[in-house]
Amino acid sequence: MTILLTMVAAFVAALLLTPLVKRLAIRLGAVDKPNHRKVHARIMPRMGGLAIYAAFVLGYVLLRPESEYAAAIMIGATIIVLTGLLDDFLEITAKAKMAGQLLAAGIVVFYGGLDIDFINLPFGGTIDFGYLSIPLTILWIIGITNAINLIDGLDGLAAGVSTIALITLAVMAGFMDNIFVVAVAAILAASCAGFLVFNFHPAKIFMGDTGSLFLGFMISVLALTGFKNVTVISLVIPIIILGVPISDTFFAIVRRIRMKQPISAPDKSHLHHCLLRAGFSHRQTVLIIYSFAALFGLAAILFSQATVWGAFLIIGIMLLVIELFVEIIGLAGQNYYPLLKLVKVKK
Repeated sequence: MTILLTMVAAFVAALLLTPLVKRLAIRLGAVDKPNHRKVHARIMPRMGGLAIYAAFVLGYVLLRPESEYAAAIMIGATIIVLTGLLDDFLEITAKAKMAGQLLAAGIVVFYGGLDIDFINLPFGGTIDFGYLSIPLTILWIIGITNAINLIDGLDGLAAGVSTIALITLAVMAGFMDNIFVVAVAAILAASCAGFLVFNFHPAKIFMGDTGSLFLGFMISVLALTGFKNVTVISLVIPIIILGVPISDTFFAIVRRIRMKQPISAPDKSHLHHCLLRAGFSHRQTVLIIYSFAALFGLAAILFSQATVWGAFLIIGIMLLVIELFVEIIGLAGQNYYPLLKLVKVKK
């Protein structure tokens, strides 16, 4: 079976399975209740990520893409889905969720042998990570997993951003002739798209931690599989692709440090909260963030084809634009205007 036909099968499977998972979630009491931190105003069934996972597994079994990392990735993905299911049902502690993530990441690293051993520098030479390769790889997996989890705050947001990131990963992997990453990313993107039919505003079901943890885990692992042991420039590519969740997470940490709050403390100042406060509607906010994600994806593709100096120029422009945007919408908290103040001083 071709990748395209498998994508169609995964998309249809997600369309058919999502209503079933919705009914199951309601019957089992896996629902998300409104509170002061959440945008929705009524009880919503969650654990919709189970439909994404099931549709993905169906597509994976049909196509059977081959890789030395395949078994470890699938085992790790199943562990992360079970962790998400437990949280959607029982609302387990942060430590329990982290334990599940560490176990899933550990399977990929220790059983699968997937880690970043070294990178080649753009002007010659190599950085060998040695004993740091394993903790750095685990940190990457857990960091991206939670970054996707953090942006899951509006209808269709995490599913749409993940779909865009997965399509970009598939395109980039195609440039590198990595058929495994192309196939897995494409199947997962199709599964997300099928779920998004029911998850876009106004949503009929949430993906819950079952979906956000699963998508974050898979994106982090696929990025490693496609870009490990390459140049610094190539290593930046997955970071650009995941620019939206990484930026949101980074500035959430900055914001909490500035406000002298615990880094893990929840708040209502994430990217989508800031855009809503700026006067955009729910749907407009999601579409704006989709646009950002697509621009990051396009930048990653241009970045991969640029010269070394061209790549540095792209990074510089991106960082400048991100910083200005962050200051304008207040993503890093109140009274954070270093660049804007600099411009005013110069004037």
